[in-house]
Amino acid sequence: MRRKIEQIFKGEIVTEGAGVRLRRVFGYFEASLFDPFLLLDDFRSDTPADYLKGFPWHPHRGIETITYVLRGDVEHGDSMGNSGVISSGDVQWMTAGSGIVHKEMPKGDASGSMHGFQLWANLPARHKMMPPRYRSITAADIPEVDAGHGVRIKIIAGTANGQSGPAADIVIEPEYLDVSLQPGVEYVHPTRPGVTAFLYAINGAGAVDGTGVEDRTLVLFGPGDELAVTAGASGLRFLLVTGQPLNEPIAWRGPIVMNTEEELYTAFREFEDGTFVK
Repeated sequence: MRRKIEQIFKGEIVTEGAGVRLRRVFGYFEASLFDPFLLLDDFRSDTPADYLKGFPWHPHRGIETITYVLRGDVEHGDSMGNSGVISSGDVQWMTAGSGIVHKEMPKGDASGSMHGFQLWANLPARHKMMPPRYRSITAADIPEVDAGHGVRIKIIAGTANGQSGPAADIVIEPEYLDVSLQPGVEYVHPTRPGVTAFLYAINGAGAVDGTGVEDRTLVLFGPGDELAVTAGASGLRFLLVTGQPLNEPIAWRGPIVMNTEEELYTAFREFEDGTFVK
């Protein structure tokens, strides 16, 4: 059964961190619709004042943050001793688990552009307090396949055309694909029944189920075992994401997402008394 459009989102401009202006495509109020995903931020900007203040040191627990950079550099560091730079085409897949404190400082490129996305994925109760882990995935690590008939796919997680992405052994068994379609091309993608599936257009325009989509449009799909997207006259590029719902209660405050208010209280108390990082 082909998936139909469940809902369309355009997002809204918000300010986060120390003063970063970005587009929150979905977040706190929509989380139940996107289970197991919690939030998607689009931080594409060609104005350094929008992003240079960055995200100084802050904690996370109970989630995974996935940062995908298209243009520019992001300097990062964390309480596990990791530090470095995420550059154009790179992905940072960070599992906060039991607790991590980190910073993310966008720097942009030589022309002042900083383009990328951050997706938050929830962890199930049994994995909330797993040991933190950090994966640095460079652009060279991400396979790009020519699927034929005007379709090219970068595979960050999941499998397409017999190739698997480098982000493996992820609890929610996600797919994260960057798909480019030539003008007029239809792409049909099989999906496991029961998973949450959405696409986010990042360039060009096209149509899903007869409804037009363009840059900065998110389509949340209903149930089914495949989805279809058709590119318009200028072609279409989009992020395609799927994941297995957790169907668990969410207690969420800022950068920490747990299952109960008591667990939230414990997390913030531990952060204050210096026992947050295990």
